[in-house]
Amino acid sequence: MLSTFPTLLPFLLFAFVASITPGPTNILVMSNSARFGLAAAVPIIFGACASAAILVLLVGTGAGSSLTAWPLIRTVMQWAGVTWLSYLAWQIFRAPAIAVTAQKTGARLGALGAASLQWINPKTWMMALAVVSVFAGVGEDRLVHVLFLALAFFLISLPCLAVWALLGAGSSRWLSSPRAMRRFNRCMALLLLGSAWMSVFA
Repeated sequence: MLSTFPTLLPFLLFAFVASITPGPTNILVMSNSARFGLAAAVPIIFGACASAAILVLLVGTGAGSSLTAWPLIRTVMQWAGVTWLSYLAWQIFRAPAIAVTAQKTGARLGALGAASLQWINPKTWMMALAVVSVFAGVGEDRLVHVLFLALAFFLISLPCLAVWALLGAGSSRWLSSPRAMRRFNRCMALLLLGSAWMSVFA
């Protein structure tokens, strides 16, 4: 396989770094896991990972060319993503300060919300474009390579986001008081807001 796909190993490293480093999705996974338990983060993880993998697949078949051809589309997507993430940050910031042991209900992101985030996030589209252009190669095996890239990205991003879910679940032991929960919510909200607006000025 490596003889016909020499960029596979470099891609695996790229996918790991791209998935494990902090970003809006990672922060949302950690926040939901800490507030609602580890099980609440599972749909978010699967939704985000599956959506990003599908984007890689679509871009590999040429569906993402409009992003490079029409910068206005990218700008609209960017501001839609920033607006939605800012709204989510505000919801987390003003969430009731309920101790995590008593917090069983409330607004959760869910698989659909996490998947939608990837579709309106231009940085995810740019990542997919970079993956395909750098690692897919050319020739008759290109489509097969794109399929492997999408599958590999899905399989690598799952445990990476799971690490963030475990971090969130592990932090719940320090969130046994409303005061600690309020501080955590506001910290997560500010981190999410910062990660969203950094894409505007990057």
